[in-house]
Amino acid sequence: MDSSVFSFTPLPADFDAADALRIAVQPGMSCRGWPAGAGTTALENFTALEDAFVIQQLKQTGMVIAGATRMSELGLGLTRDTGALAVTDGRADAALIIDYLGEARAAGAKARIFGFKPSWGSVSRQGLTGLVPSMECWGITGRRILDIQQVMTAICAPDDHDFSMHPGPLPDFTESHQFQDRAPVIGVADGYDASLTPEEIRAWKSGLAALETAGCRITRISLPDAALFSLAHHIIASVEASSSAGRYDGVRYGHRTSASDNWNEMYLKTRGESFGTLIKSFLFQGAYFQFQQYATFEQACRLRGLLMDQTLATLSELDGLAGLTITDKADPVAAQTIDHTYQAFGFTLPASLTGLPAVQIPGLACHGSKDFGLHITGKPFKDPDLLALARFLENMGNTGGTP
Repeated sequence: MDSSVFSFTPLPADFDAADALRIAVQPGMSCRGWPAGAGTTALENFTALEDAFVIQQLKQTGMVIAGATRMSELGLGLTRDTGALAVTDGRADAALIIDYLGEARAAGAKARIFGFKPSWGSVSRQGLTGLVPSMECWGITGRRILDIQQVMTAICAPDDHDFSMHPGPLPDFTESHQFQDRAPVIGVADGYDASLTPEEIRAWKSGLAALETAGCRITRISLPDAALFSLAHHIIASVEASSSAGRYDGVRYGHRTSASDNWNEMYLKTRGESFGTLIKSFLFQGAYFQFQQYATFEQACRLRGLLMDQTLATLSELDGLAGLTITDKADPVAAQTIDHTYQAFGFTLPASLTGLPAVQIPGLACHGSKDFGLHITGKPFKDPDLLALARFLENMGNTGGTP
């Protein structure tokens, strides 16, 4: 792999790949002494002063932070991201990718490996250079579900320094979760295939057939307002991003313009130079809803609650809610506009909006040479159960993962 897409740290002389996992991270994740520019000019030349809580946990359990990948600006989308490439190239066993809209899961689908997003609030965000506080989390890609389970066992731990952590018991990944005694029950939303392209429909039918062959029981469920997930996510995420990015002002840290004659001009030019077109567009949209159409933002928040209630109601009797991971309509890696980005992540963003765990499974929903990925959303804080389901499917020999 070219050094421009992955920066390595020397592995310990006594490193044993059989006993420890190599983890790739993004420069938006704080590793003491490492560059932490988060892919943006706003944080150019910034070096992390301490390890993020998650990095501490990984090191304490014997895992090795093998290197830093490239990432999209502030982690929004997958443009320039090389996390999954680090895994498929054999330089890391798993990669951590900031997940707002489904980045870790879409990256897994593009690379034909597994991708996982934990329940929001189950993993500390301390040390994560984020953009959308109520949705962002540490996503994971890996060739094996077992590797993802090991990572989650290490990082799913209480952190008193993160107020957003779930106050109740956290998922226990050391418990055994199996589907030997009963068939997994997988839900499919009525009318899900109505908006799919012919290629997506063929891949979706292939995925459903693979689930049934594996012994899953498919049941139809109703999600009457599913079409509104993208709208609610877009409005809420853009407002949160606009607010979060206010700290990049050139005063306290990060980039500061060299072409200004006064304080106000310095601030304006610094902001103008700090971000790329995609992030600027997102921030402008968020500022509009924040300052000109705040009532719309409030309505989006209420809609989020409604969608959460509907989703939880449908999941009550299910082991997971299934769909495709990536679409044929837009490429998450090539998306250059906000509209194209939301179109590319249309299948994965509902789990981000609701904070539910979700897993991408390769090798099941394919058409021709393209793997669209099978995306399964689970119940809140039942992450071990969801990964057990993914491992059940992996062990059936139907996926592209390595057993």
